[in-house]
Amino acid sequence: MIMAFFNSERTPLYSTQWAPRTTGGYAGTCIFLILLATLYRSLFAAKNILEARWTDQAWNRRYVVVADRQPFSEEVKTDPDVKTAVLTANGVEETVRVIHRPIRSTPAWRFSVDLPRAAFATLIAGLGYLLMLAVMTFNVGYFISVLAGLFIGELAVGRFNSVMDEHH
Repeated sequence: MIMAFFNSERTPLYSTQWAPRTTGGYAGTCIFLILLATLYRSLFAAKNILEARWTDQAWNRRYVVVADRQPFSEEVKTDPDVKTAVLTANGVEETVRVIHRPIRSTPAWRFSVDLPRAAFATLIAGLGYLLMLAVMTFNVGYFISVLAGLFIGELAVGRFNSVMDEHH
């Protein structure tokens, strides 16, 4: 097998059943590859957005309601030595205590987080392999279609791949 790019409108994609027979069929296959590559980049952005949401949820779980403690605002009202109200870091009402976690800790395994994370990783890998197989046909049109789809996807949703972690 010669490893060189070529241009043919009849190159099979993924199976012998998917071999374009016309110029329109070839164009449709190239459009499919563009859409597949755009979806591939979009899934990276979606996964990153979900990771940020899961991190926020983990941080929000740090707040624990203390059932037997009187709110700080009530303590201030009954304390004869306090002349003015005190605003705390959590606001006037302090029935919540912040539980700090180590900076470099691994979050606990959660079915609601780790299952979708694994599904996204598997889907992204599967699409990546499909795109790789399209490129490995060495068909120039397929190769350019994959690159065009990656470009369009990055252009459309690339900014979501750089969501900054506001907590660290």
